[in-house]
Amino acid sequence: MSKKQGLGRGLGALIPQTPKTGTPASSSAGPAYIPIDRIRPNPHQPRQTMNEEKLLELAASIKEHGIIQPIVVTQVGNMYQIVAGERRWRASKRAGLQKVPVFVKEITPQQMLELAIVENIQRADLSPLEEAHAFAQLIEEFGLTQEVVAQKVGKSRTAVANTLRLLKLPDELKAALSAEKITEGHARALLSIAKPGAQREALNTIIERKLNVRQTEALVRQIVSGDAQPKKKRPPLTPHDKDIVQRFQARLGTKVEMSRLDEGAGGKITIHFYSEEELQALFDLLLGGESPA
Repeated sequence: MSKKQGLGRGLGALIPQTPKTGTPASSSAGPAYIPIDRIRPNPHQPRQTMNEEKLLELAASIKEHGIIQPIVVTQVGNMYQIVAGERRWRASKRAGLQKVPVFVKEITPQQMLELAIVENIQRADLSPLEEAHAFAQLIEEFGLTQEVVAQKVGKSRTAVANTLRLLKLPDELKAALSAEKITEGHARALLSIAKPGAQREALNTIIERKLNVRQTEALVRQIVSGDAQPKKKRPPLTPHDKDIVQRFQARLGTKVEMSRLDEGAGGKITIHFYSEEELQALFDLLLGGESPA
């Protein structure tokens, strides 16, 4: 899947870029080099996990070529917090660097979260639930509307709303989504099922049968349709009905069942057989020895 471009204001609003190459511009001062142990992670970083293998690959590249794109930080006291480039910072620590190039910018906490989201979305680094929690934080902590969040991260309002709905999933379904046992498409389909128990049963079916999203949507429609039209509870058999069943069984020599559709409104009788010989015997008894067609 191609990486999304042009998301919100993006990192270009913070990092000076040359017209030709798109890499950080070299001014008279250039990026500052500060000790790596004076840098701290972004407290608003929405990404909860980072792939260690990929970090080691990036560390090997940094050892060979250095950091091509400086890290963006903001100063807090005598320390610095990362705005963009946490993977580069972590990889640089693994590579054994003592100092790293940075651009120091004045950034508000809201901007730190916004830009961390944009950076991760552009790199397809956030899981669906991490995106959902980040969007929720922008809304709850900073009072933004879904529409404003959508504008800032370069998504449609509908996409933001659908991602936020994932937070309504039961914990078991969230765990399956985080473990990549199901996709975001599967999870959104399961949200249409009202009962958590039915959601869990559907989840098990999806995993066991390895259903794709379209098949899952069909399964959910069946479940929802069944919930919308609950089966009527059949009335119990009357003493007279039970007597009839017993007489049928005595006469036919096999198990007989009766159920009523509604009181006084008909029903059905089921006659059981357990071999071809028993079927033939029932046929002869009921139809007077006629030969089956």
